[in-house]
Amino acid sequence: MPLRRSLLAGPVLEVAPKVLGRVLRCTTDEGVVAVRLTEVEAYDGPNDPGSHAYRGQTARNAVMFGPPGFLYVYFTYGMHFCMNISAGPDGQPSAVLLRAGEIVEGADLARARRGAANGQQVKFNQSGGVKAGRSAGVLPGPVAKRPNGNPDRDLARGPARMCVALGIGRDDNGADLLSKDSHVQLLPGPGFDGEPATGPRVGLREAADWPWRFWIPGEPTVSPYRPHVPKRRA
Repeated sequence: MPLRRSLLAGPVLEVAPKVLGRVLRCTTDEGVVAVRLTEVEAYDGPNDPGSHAYRGQTARNAVMFGPPGFLYVYFTYGMHFCMNISAGPDGQPSAVLLRAGEIVEGADLARARRGAANGQQVKFNQSGGVKAGRSAGVLPGPVAKRPNGNPDRDLARGPARMCVALGIGRDDNGADLLSKDSHVQLLPGPGFDGEPATGPRVGLREAADWPWRFWIPGEPTVSPYRPHVPKRRA
């Protein structure tokens, strides 16, 4: 069963660490993929110049202004989707950006999707299995072993990668993650009872030094930190 909505209804800086260790599970026509969330960021609406809701409500950020527990999906850099969970009381816009996770279900499908995103030609049969692989018509080969010994570390290591692995796109914006009938759900999972690591959020121009990124210490799927780099004039 999905989480209780009350768990996400508090201040976003309290909610964000509680999301660590939970499982986001998405069911599509291709099959099921689920991730254990290992890294998130908090965004606090009008109190946060880094938030999409800082300057008020728009058609794009409307989900942030609704009840907690809904999926806010946005397109960025003209090429990637990212996803958030709405948090806080209804009408007070805040959200938790989902930055990284560990694939705990549907690894084959996640690998195929990520391969397709990297230029492979991948098709699926009705049961979600891979039907065809690279342009040469062969299945994607074994994933190269990483130095940390975890071959699947990078499948959902970063917000855009996680959307690809789960099959999340624009049509999923507004999905109720806490409904038992939803195709994408936030589930209790193992949770995380320890003390999360904290640091600055990734790639922000405003409020770049606020330590509102939370992650599970020692978790290899956590994404690398990258500060915002101003664009140079030609």
